[in-house]
Amino acid sequence: MSLNKPKYTLFKNTTYALAGLKDIIKNESSFKLQVVLFFVMGTVAWLLPVAHEFSLILSVSLFIPIMAETANSAIERVVDLVTLEHHEMAGRAKDVGATLVFFSLILTGYIWLGALAIAFEII
Repeated sequence: MSLNKPKYTLFKNTTYALAGLKDIIKNESSFKLQVVLFFVMGTVAWLLPVAHEFSLILSVSLFIPIMAETANSAIERVVDLVTLEHHEMAGRAKDVGATLVFFSLILTGYIWLGALAIAFEII
């Protein structure tokens, strides 16, 4: 066992996760925007005149950008830990994290379009 690695338990893991959530909400404006979109679009999903199954699919899909933004923030923090100076590889790593968020938004959009097209019998 590594000296630097604490023993994990469900309770400790949960406290670490909540501390990370608190920190990312406090310090990351992009994450705050994703949270606002999550709640706004989640409300829209349940107000739409569609079957509950579709509302569930739509609302669950909103976790995809939240998770991607969390991963992107983690990537950015690790890169910043390594160097705060401009470095091509650091910038490229951050760009890849941003691509993850971009793809997550595209995927969520496709889920919404597909689910609503089926729910409203457009396809």
